[in-house]
Amino acid sequence: MVRGIESVLLSSQHPKKLAMFYKDTVGLTMTLEAQMGEDNEDLYGFEMKQGTSLYIMHHSNVKGTSKQPERYLLNFEVDVIEKEVKRLVKAGVKLVKDIYHVEGYGKIATFEDPDGNYFQFVQVKAA
Repeated sequence: MVRGIESVLLSSQHPKKLAMFYKDTVGLTMTLEAQMGEDNEDLYGFEMKQGTSLYIMHHSNVKGTSKQPERYLLNFEVDVIEKEVKRLVKAGVKLVKDIYHVEGYGKIATFEDPDGNYFQFVQVKAA
């Protein structure tokens, strides 16, 4: 029986650069910086107040930017989406799709990270 998603692993040719983007620009709290494996590859961890942890690490088969950034999206829940979108745009993060509303769910805005992956800020409607 599957109990849940324990973590999400995001592989990169340049994991430190990507991890620093998610830490310094997006505002995630880095909780782990380590090396792992036979080649002592960099590993960076981000634990969330709610939900699943995110890990960023090197992968020898990952080169360049994402070829299909829409295939896999990371959704980060925020309190006030307008404020957070404005903050990232001011920081120079590429805004792929500005804030839009999904009936019965809430608001979403889509951005692109330095590896060309898409991630979203979401503000779900109050229950």
